[in-house]
Amino acid sequence: MKRVVCFGEIMVRFNPKGYLRFVQAVEFEASYAGGEANVAVSLANFGVNAAYVTKVPAHEIGQCAVNELRRFGVDTSGVLRGGERLGAYYVEKGASQRASKVIYDRSHSAIAEVKPGEFDWDTLLTGADWFHFTGITPALSDNCALVCREALEAAKRRGVRVSCDLNYRKKLWSREKAGEVMAGLMPLVEVCIANEEDAADVFGIRAEGTDIEKGELSREGYISVARQLTSRFGFKKVAITLRGSISASDNNWSGMLYDGGSTAVFAPSYAVRIVDRVGGGDSFGAALIYAQLEGWENQRAINFAVAASCLKHTVEHDFNLMSLAEVEALAGGNTSGRVQR
Repeated sequence: MKRVVCFGEIMVRFNPKGYLRFVQAVEFEASYAGGEANVAVSLANFGVNAAYVTKVPAHEIGQCAVNELRRFGVDTSGVLRGGERLGAYYVEKGASQRASKVIYDRSHSAIAEVKPGEFDWDTLLTGADWFHFTGITPALSDNCALVCREALEAAKRRGVRVSCDLNYRKKLWSREKAGEVMAGLMPLVEVCIANEEDAADVFGIRAEGTDIEKGELSREGYISVARQLTSRFGFKKVAITLRGSISASDNNWSGMLYDGGSTAVFAPSYAVRIVDRVGGGDSFGAALIYAQLEGWENQRAINFAVAASCLKHTVEHDFNLMSLAEVEALAGGNTSGRVQR
């Protein structure tokens, strides 16, 4: 069984029920999530030996987060205990022309205050085939960025393949700081994952002929973005999710996979009625990793990744709880949504 190690922050997510606004809510639903945690859960659902590495407080709320990962089959043996608090974030789901909102409460979380040397990466990566992190993790603190480098250097020593989702978050750091830090890490990454904005926000590489506010996406523009990223950092593959935002409730969803041989393939586009869009990019990344581990050719890989992330938009909260068979059915053309009896 293939083994994937994911590293990042797991948080508690609070959201009003349904489509209530924050100011309307008298109670909040609680769930657990985080970019790399979402990837680990998706991979575990696909039958991969997925491990999650983080640090959580040594109290009941920290244990709740660990228990939630275990519930979905994720290996949590690499989780450290310590620090004062588990990060939190609040989600107000948008509808129609009202955008979704996210408010972070993650300053001084346990993982943000981790120190270099706390994780024994050579041990944690023993037997691993793949390591995954996102640009969110080095954004949490300077020390987190250093720990990411420790992990990447250990992965390189051990011949472990590495993927990174750029995942720029302007509420965590500036474009300038993100560009500086991520540029130092990218030469150790094999597969780069991004959305329609990340390359511009982090590295100033923009897709010409694209207006994300109007949902206008240029295929040639994104091929150019992938080509420039590959030329600069030596990636073997670049995958980009393509979201045509009609409204907060309705999106067109597709993706592109580019390899170092200058070949780009695109998945079919799905018209998505959104239940919960948070975690859509993470489900894409997880499915892409699965496809790479299975050795699938590029067209099959991108079709699978886009189908998985399309389905995630229909699932409440961050984790993509779709089975391998369900994703393969959609990727194979079963788009009717008919009741399965």
